[in-house]
Amino acid sequence: MAADLRARIAVDGGTSGAQWIGTRLHAVMLAALLGCLAVFALASRLAAEPQVPASWREDARGQVVLAGSTHPSLAPLAGQRLAAAGSAEPLPAVDASWLQRSRRWVVGDAERRHLAQADDAWWQAAAAGRIVLRFADGTSRAVGLQPRGLGGLGPLFWLLAALALALFLSGVVALVARPGARWLPFAVLSGAYGVHLLAIAAESVPGPGALPPLLAGPWRFAPELVACAAVVHTAAWHPSRLPAARWIAAAAWLAALTLLLALVRGAVPAGWWWMQGALMGAGGAATALMGWRQRRRPHPLAPVLRRIGTAAVATLALLTAVIAVAAAHGELPPHLVQVGAVAWAVFVAALLLALPLLARTRPLLREFALVAGVSTLAIALDLLLVAVFALGRAESLLLALAGATVAYALARQWVAHRLLGRRFFDTRRVFDLLYRAARDVEHDPTRADERCRALLRDLFEPAAIGSDAATAASRVAGGGTALVVPLPVGDGALVLRHAQQGLRLFTADDAGLADHAVEQLRRVLAVEGALEQGRREERLRLAQDLHDDIGARLLTLMYRAPNREMEDYLRHTLQDLKTLTRGLVAPSHRLSEAAAEWKCDLGQRLQAAQCALAWSFAADRDPELGVVPWSALTRLLRELVTNVIAHARATRVEVEITHDRGGLRLVVADDGLGREPACWLPGLGLGGIRKRVRQLGGDVQWSERDPCGIRCVVTLPPLDDARHAGGGALRPPPAPGSRG
Repeated sequence: MAADLRARIAVDGGTSGAQWIGTRLHAVMLAALLGCLAVFALASRLAAEPQVPASWREDARGQVVLAGSTHPSLAPLAGQRLAAAGSAEPLPAVDASWLQRSRRWVVGDAERRHLAQADDAWWQAAAAGRIVLRFADGTSRAVGLQPRGLGGLGPLFWLLAALALALFLSGVVALVARPGARWLPFAVLSGAYGVHLLAIAAESVPGPGALPPLLAGPWRFAPELVACAAVVHTAAWHPSRLPAARWIAAAAWLAALTLLLALVRGAVPAGWWWMQGALMGAGGAATALMGWRQRRRPHPLAPVLRRIGTAAVATLALLTAVIAVAAAHGELPPHLVQVGAVAWAVFVAALLLALPLLARTRPLLREFALVAGVSTLAIALDLLLVAVFALGRAESLLLALAGATVAYALARQWVAHRLLGRRFFDTRRVFDLLYRAARDVEHDPTRADERCRALLRDLFEPAAIGSDAATAASRVAGGGTALVVPLPVGDGALVLRHAQQGLRLFTADDAGLADHAVEQLRRVLAVEGALEQGRREERLRLAQDLHDDIGARLLTLMYRAPNREMEDYLRHTLQDLKTLTRGLVAPSHRLSEAAAEWKCDLGQRLQAAQCALAWSFAADRDPELGVVPWSALTRLLRELVTNVIAHARATRVEVEITHDRGGLRLVVADDGLGREPACWLPGLGLGGIRKRVRQLGGDVQWSERDPCGIRCVVTLPPLDDARHAGGGALRPPPAPGSRG
């Protein structure tokens, strides 16, 4: 949410952005104030309810037992079983349902009518201000009723009320941060389920009593039915709108309204089954809509929401089936059913709280949802063991806890990661990818951004990669649908969209991993830059020493040469030294400039040997050569021409250099004496030529010319290839046995 607020301010800019966030903050604060007022109004209403000044418990036979009391007439009867209670004769009989305030999870209509009669008896006693309690031993006591007070609401009420308020505010914040039709149904869903949690909080108040008619009657189903329609509505519009979204949403709201009116009018029997069917049907419909959306146009949020919906519906189906089986066997402990209902409601509330911030969901919230889901499973197992296998309470509780512990151990990683779209990274694979990227960048620093893009593609498998403005650090955008990563070089950034081809969301952990990867590439660049600076300084030092020392000595020897032949030889040597020092000093050379130097150098050599030079040069562009490839090509040409002068006794040498997108083609042909190059014995000259060509990534071939002479053809990759642009090391030679 904060990222959306910052982005909106950046777009609006200045005063308008501040006004925008100020208005939204005022709306959130007003909603929080209204929510707090609603919670305290309900708490005040429940605190004013009359209550028997005693505490009660349920024994193993499902009977109500007096646990203790501050009333003088009731204190001596602690431990006695309560048989009947009311304000007038005949006193209604009392069983465990007397302590059950909730009507939501009562399966049968007959049991529901029985609880309604008990409510009427309680309201009569409350109107009279006193209640008569008759115990199993025949003892009766008339006791005055007292207001419950805020302290009598119990800690569970306040915890559920706080969770309801947090859920309501999450819907408000989502709607305020992202105004529009897509988040409106989610805000309605959060508000409706928050009201449902408040109703559960009111039902969790300890002790006997009757709820207000709005919470005890059929209207109790209204918040859940509104939530059902809002779930389907949200699934039709979020994360992207489906073609028939309006019709789907209208059908969901119409179905929910129709069922609510039927329940209020009493037109449908077995209302509990209808309500459970509506909940599971809405969850199944939302899950199916997410699957339909994923098949039409993959979106990373759709599979995550589908998994969340499946988990919620499966948990509800399990709890419903267990309660139905327990009710059929006549073993349905009301307090245990209430705890199961609370656990499932808390589980769903935790999932709803996580939805707007799936990419930033903290481990604490994930663990909270996991514990709530496992608690629902434990309670369901406990109910099933008691009802079906007739186990004792202690044995069933131990077995249920053991089963829930095993389920927690097995499902923890799946719920904490897979459910919310996380992904496990293989440490060995990540290290291998980082190592390869670092080596590539070390060999060619100019490819750092390109290699960073390839590394992120291998790590996260995004559906698309785009560009964005510079950012200081990696960040998750679009609610987890995108990840913005700064480039190691330059001011730009990469935008990765839809991780793992749209199957999961980007998370804060992904942003941290991307930052570490970029930082490693930047460190490699820094080290390579320092090494290149050292190499450049060393080349300058060598060039200066050669010029000042060796050059001066050669010049002295040239002036003191005993004959013209020695003088020419020393002059050519000085020219070679000059070319070498120029190459060491210059960081790079244009191909055209290098070709001109090669032509001049070879022309002088061949002229001294009384051999003609036919020169041809053509290039579609003028790439730059680094020091290393320039030096390799210079020595390669010199060695080829030197071989012609020394061994061929040629009168003419043809040199042809052609460069295009297919690569560099260098041809040196003569009209000398050499024949059958396949039979030549490898020497230092030929071996050096083959080695340099292999280092440049090329191939060399010798063949005979008609009627005489040898033709040497060298083919190399394009010289603007990344490995030729810099001054780094040449490519390693291929494995033994390769051609050349």
